[in-house]
Amino acid sequence: MTAPLSGIKIIDLTTVLMGPSATQILGDMGADVLKIEPPTGDVIRYSNHGRNHGMSNLFLNNNRNKKSLVLNLKEEKAKKILLKLVATADVFVCNVRPQAMDRLGLTYEALQKINPKIIYVSCFGFGQNGPFAERAAYDDLIQTMIGIPNLFQRAYNEAPKFLPANFCDRVTGLNAVNAVTTALFYRERTGKGQLIEIPMYETMVNFLMGDHLGGYTFEPPIGSPGYARIINPNRTPYKTKDAYLAILVYNDKQWSQFLTLINQPKLIGQGIFASVKARGANIEEVYGFVKKEIAKRTTSEWLQLLAQSDIPHSKITTLEDLFEEEHLQKVGFFKEVEHPSEGTIRTTNITSQWSESPLSIRLPAPRLGQHSREILASLGFQADEIEEFVKKGITKVEN
Repeated sequence: MTAPLSGIKIIDLTTVLMGPSATQILGDMGADVLKIEPPTGDVIRYSNHGRNHGMSNLFLNNNRNKKSLVLNLKEEKAKKILLKLVATADVFVCNVRPQAMDRLGLTYEALQKINPKIIYVSCFGFGQNGPFAERAAYDDLIQTMIGIPNLFQRAYNEAPKFLPANFCDRVTGLNAVNAVTTALFYRERTGKGQLIEIPMYETMVNFLMGDHLGGYTFEPPIGSPGYARIINPNRTPYKTKDAYLAILVYNDKQWSQFLTLINQPKLIGQGIFASVKARGANIEEVYGFVKKEIAKRTTSEWLQLLAQSDIPHSKITTLEDLFEEEHLQKVGFFKEVEHPSEGTIRTTNITSQWSESPLSIRLPAPRLGQHSREILASLGFQADEIEEFVKKGITKVEN
């Protein structure tokens, strides 16, 4: 059995997280991903923890199922090599700003002349028809511009803060995966490649406003933007007698169970608890009620009390706790693999299950230039030519 994208060749000119997280998923799906790196390598190679220089945990966990080819695209010969690869590729993915790609002569129009069926996916910060078109984009910046820090202020009356994850990079990366797979389907039906532009800013505003368009959904507006339940100051893990507990009492059945558990069945179906609409209209008061009740018992007492209910709940989990979580162990979520230079490493397993075309981790994240010789040889270059490329700084090979 072969993976669903087996035989699809992807040229990956991406760095850091937005692009690499997307192309890793495509590699997991079976695509042959050729990661094009400058002589210094993807900058994320040098971030955070690592046993060896250039092989950080962030790089290892976002670049499996890829091969590394170093090309110094400031050199004309390197660009010609890249274009030779494009001629037989299915997809070209980059997260370099369009202005820089234009200066390099690597626009969609240029690549389409070489390969009319190429699918060119360009990921960047801002839509090219607006005044922000040439601005650089980083996760912290985009979080700020779409309102995430302000939502913390608004909900909890505290200093603005970032969501502590590369949230915008990864959500935009998932949109890039969707674009690639859908464009491949379209090409299968029509024979046509195309240019797809994915701006991070607009993608994330769209993502956020699915929750928070609120009263501005209507024209004229019938209320303020924002989803009241989500920006309720009482929507937090609740303080118990000794720790914290997350609990979401949501539907009518769950409210009946909760009110029964706290010995207040007379409130079932009454007043602010009468219906979804009533609870929504009084959400701060409703959540405040839950907050007061949770404070009356210890976390252990609550876990025992809630165990036989349908009410979603959880104790507070740390990152360290995840490695001991029984469910994750049973499904094989964390996987230990042997890396040729890094030894035993832990990675997250592929989460989706495919009955007919299973996915797999075929290649560990590559060392810088690990596959330069192999890929260049496959293009017909002889060993002495490759050595000349190395001497001239056109490529770099692993020693």
